[in-house]
Amino acid sequence: MSRQVSVSHVTLAEQARDRYPQVDFDVPPGTESLEVRIDFDGRDSGIDLGCQGPAGWRGWSGGARRDYVIAADTATPGYLPGPLEPGRWSVVLGLHRLPPEGTDITVAVHLSTGERPEPEPVGEPAFRPARGSERDLPAHPGLTWFAGDFHAHSTHSDGTSSLSQLVSLGVEAGLDFMAVTEHNTASHHRLLPALAARYGVTLVPGQEVTTHQGHANAFGDIGFVDFRQPADEWVRCVAERGGILSVNHPVSGDCSWTHRTRTRPSCVELFHSGWYKELISTAPLAWFEGWDRSAVLIGGSDFHSTSQGYRPGCPTTWVAAEENSVDGILDAVRSGRTAVSGALMPSGGLLSPDVASGPVLLRIGNELVAVDAEGTLLVDGAGRREPVTTRHQRFVAARDAGPFRLVAADRSMLALSA
Repeated sequence: MSRQVSVSHVTLAEQARDRYPQVDFDVPPGTESLEVRIDFDGRDSGIDLGCQGPAGWRGWSGGARRDYVIAADTATPGYLPGPLEPGRWSVVLGLHRLPPEGTDITVAVHLSTGERPEPEPVGEPAFRPARGSERDLPAHPGLTWFAGDFHAHSTHSDGTSSLSQLVSLGVEAGLDFMAVTEHNTASHHRLLPALAARYGVTLVPGQEVTTHQGHANAFGDIGFVDFRQPADEWVRCVAERGGILSVNHPVSGDCSWTHRTRTRPSCVELFHSGWYKELISTAPLAWFEGWDRSAVLIGGSDFHSTSQGYRPGCPTTWVAAEENSVDGILDAVRSGRTAVSGALMPSGGLLSPDVASGPVLLRIGNELVAVDAEGTLLVDGAGRREPVTTRHQRFVAARDAGPFRLVAADRSMLALSA
């Protein structure tokens, strides 16, 4: 076993120069494992943590952890297991928050320690109520509206539920599919097919590309997208690999989208769970007025923990797809066949999406269909209103007049569609 320790003092000047400094170390042939631990004064500082090997990115835990283990057969959630190739490795730091006087960071690297991470908790197969797809919503022939969530986290980043516990919560919510979108890592992608088969739900591989200027979700089994590159590079990389890139929670405190790109991502998480804090707010709609109005609209719960009080699917994104598979779901998004609903109901001490009977607003060709929305108002992008008076009410609605939304009499947001 060998041990390497370095201590550095980082300041606001270093943060301004390089937000992601590296502490390099050498791994000799025959090394079986490595353990990294950092230490700093966390009262006024926030330091993120990751790992780069000679063959590429090995993982990221952001500010959720101060240590990780990587070995051939196992790794801390958020990191990729596998042989430790000899050569130059790097502990990657993220200087997220520093006090004016700076802070000391100690980085300790232990090689061939024999340390192993604790096994991830395995959730029991959950009871599934009626799936959203069993609601038999109106759709074009050959298509079905599937209910899902495009934004959720587990212990592979900063969530508190293991992957299986997260998936179980989505099953309990009646979802047909979930995207698992960990911050700056794809360590979970290899585990999703087995979990999907075990729980009977479609799991879309994702990565939340996370920076101080905003976040974006990259969907598809396309490998790691380097958050340290300019956002235009994310757009190019994801398109080149056949994935989909979506701007996340564009209006969300210090996580709002402020990247300047020559090519805009074609998808926007316009209905984020943060909207529940003030459902009469029109801030997301105001932001969207300055965006490409042809962008595909989706929603995301940004689920991290049951302590938030809700399950995945709050809000719910509906996609009209030919089949409930990863390719089927992503093809539907590419084609713009999406809608988002926000109705919630209490269930087992948590709020769950009301996928069985909540108001939805669905686009079918040049029409919008408001389902189970009597007593609400249909509002277009210019603010024009029409009352909804029947259980299945159709409206002629050109896409360029959107986005359209259903609101209650008190003006609170209920559903969204292009």
